[in-house]
Amino acid sequence: MFAFAPAFGFLTLLCLGVRQDRRQFRNAVLLGLTGLSLSIALLTRIDRLPHGLAMTLYSLVFLVPVVAVVVLGGFLVVNGLTMIRKEGRRPANLLSGLSGLALFAVLALTASADYLADSNGYQAFILALALLTGYVAFLFLCFLAYAWLYGRVRVRSEVDFVLILGSGLIGGERVPPLLASRLRVGLRIHDEQTARGGPAPVLLTSGGQGADEKLPEAAAMAQWLLDHGAKPSQVLQEPVSRTTTQNLRFSRTLMHDIDPDYRCVVVTNNFHAFRAAMAARQENVRGQVIGSPTAAYFWPSATIREFVAVFWEHRYVNLALCLLLTALATVVAMR
Repeated sequence: MFAFAPAFGFLTLLCLGVRQDRRQFRNAVLLGLTGLSLSIALLTRIDRLPHGLAMTLYSLVFLVPVVAVVVLGGFLVVNGLTMIRKEGRRPANLLSGLSGLALFAVLALTASADYLADSNGYQAFILALALLTGYVAFLFLCFLAYAWLYGRVRVRSEVDFVLILGSGLIGGERVPPLLASRLRVGLRIHDEQTARGGPAPVLLTSGGQGADEKLPEAAAMAQWLLDHGAKPSQVLQEPVSRTTTQNLRFSRTLMHDIDPDYRCVVVTNNFHAFRAAMAARQENVRGQVIGSPTAAYFWPSATIREFVAVFWEHRYVNLALCLLLTALATVVAMR
């Protein structure tokens, strides 16, 4: 049973981390480490399993990931073409397609390593590439799995504010579908709490005016809410912020000035919810973040963008580990 001790340890740390604050990226890493250590523990006991179950476990651990990578690569390439067709050729819209091509390139280089060159230097390069790809893939899967779990958060208690984060406007003045989905969810939370007999929460719209916009995003969002049934006395604007961090920081000041003991819920799109939650924790915003629906074709690129941002926020730790993996690959290949 000692083989399962690491999995139990990581699971315990995960539970403690979630209880302390579910808005931490380390919870995502602990979730991944729990799954990884559990898989390793099961492999050490595979000789004690019935043949059919053992083959199933081998397939899950070795065959399924390879097939999944190929399928994922193809999906990302197709999605990249869809993004270009529907959203244009902006660099952000190329992320999913380029990620798919990168996956296929890594697979091709790894598979052909024994045929292309026999030099230790080249073998070190291939091994380092495989380790770095595995590390990034592991973190991405951790991020994806925990973000999905975090997205199951529901508003169960009464809140004083429903903070809705802004995004760009169409034509500099109109609310786009992406932002409308956030507003729709925010208004629904407001209406549901009121219908239960609770106090009507303030709908706080947050977003400044971009260089190509005719009015602050907060103003356009507030008007959308009023047009869809919200009362003017229940709508408040924060029209200065330009980033998610500023959305949360400036809105926190407004909420705290009105009620130092406030509780809130933050609304953004589902692909952005977990990173926004991490930022909310850093800004000491008292509330969880929930996500609104996003068009299916838009979700992969947006999620990759969010992961890149999280990876960059922890760049020093990630750089150190990448250098360590590269050094390990070099030592192994040169032996």
